[in-house]
Amino acid sequence: MKVLISGGGTGGHIYPAVAFINHLKNQNNSVECLYIGTENGLEANIVPKEGIPFKTVKISGFKRKVSLDNVKTILRFINAVRKSRKYIKEFKPDVVIGTGGYVCGPVVFAAAKQKIPTIIHEQNSVPGLTNKFLSRYVTKIALSFPDSADFFPKEKVVLTGNPRASEVVKQRTVTGKSKIKELGLDPSLKTVLIVGGSRGAKPINDAVMETLQQWKSKDYQCLYVTGQAHYETVKEKIDKETGVSGIVTVPYIENMPAILNEVDLLVARAGATTLAEITALGLPSVLIPSPYVTNNHQEKNARSLEKENAAKVILESEMAPDRLFKEIDDILSDRDKWTSMKEGALKLGRPDASADIERIIKSLTNGGKLNG
Repeated sequence: MKVLISGGGTGGHIYPAVAFINHLKNQNNSVECLYIGTENGLEANIVPKEGIPFKTVKISGFKRKVSLDNVKTILRFINAVRKSRKYIKEFKPDVVIGTGGYVCGPVVFAAAKQKIPTIIHEQNSVPGLTNKFLSRYVTKIALSFPDSADFFPKEKVVLTGNPRASEVVKQRTVTGKSKIKELGLDPSLKTVLIVGGSRGAKPINDAVMETLQQWKSKDYQCLYVTGQAHYETVKEKIDKETGVSGIVTVPYIENMPAILNEVDLLVARAGATTLAEITALGLPSVLIPSPYVTNNHQEKNARSLEKENAAKVILESEMAPDRLFKEIDDILSDRDKWTSMKEGALKLGRPDASADIERIIKSLTNGGKLNG
């Protein structure tokens, strides 16, 4: 079977695609995959490192107001469709999958127009412009959140979850040393992981900095991921403060799935990949949605978990050190509350997301066999 996948712009579009490709390869090493992205996007670094064949098209997004740049975007789209057709003709895929971002627009559109089975995967509660556009042309639409079904043709949608969930659950079977112990924490204590993304989030960092003295009196501990941009400032402040204990700071975590399998509570933004991982694991969370994303989709993602009592939501505009610490303390100090939140998260989790998407492919491609 030959599978062409396209997605880019952010890790939230790229990592689910890579996770799904890895799943397919693990199931059958004769599967051939091709990834189409942009030469300047994150995918240009991430995908080739995974050993996945990679090709590029040039594309940009539409401005949300009238602009001459949109004329250039239309021309780039037409050229990208033309180039995508060339790649499709050469590769001859059995199915084409788009995981979001502007780049998958021309790729999936070109495939749909050539009557090749097509799938888009929507990670968020509120879809972006590209997936809304493509929904008119694709064969099937795989969803991570039930809430996003309202934005798409009902007959096309299938709730699958996010392929990243499959990867994080697999980490449970990986044996070896405790990752949190390697970072200087006690594996026998309950642990809260606080993280604001790879670059960090200043409002979260500022709030945590005001709680430093409170951790030493608790029977749980904190792993605090500051983000590369904020680490030196944060470390300097902690070093100057006397008597700080129960909290370990690091700038970045390479293998986040392994860490997530060892902690008891997560404080984080509400990106789709993060929520897929923690619901698959049944990990309670305190979510602080980023207000700087399109359509405010992170808050809507977070509210989906809040509805099932899987998470507590604090808006950035409501962020205060005492509020943050109280939410953490209330959850980790109350076993019944923690257990209830864990059950709520598991109810939303879909650890077999990759297998579910694979089943859609098989239903569209004569059982996964090469067409023609």
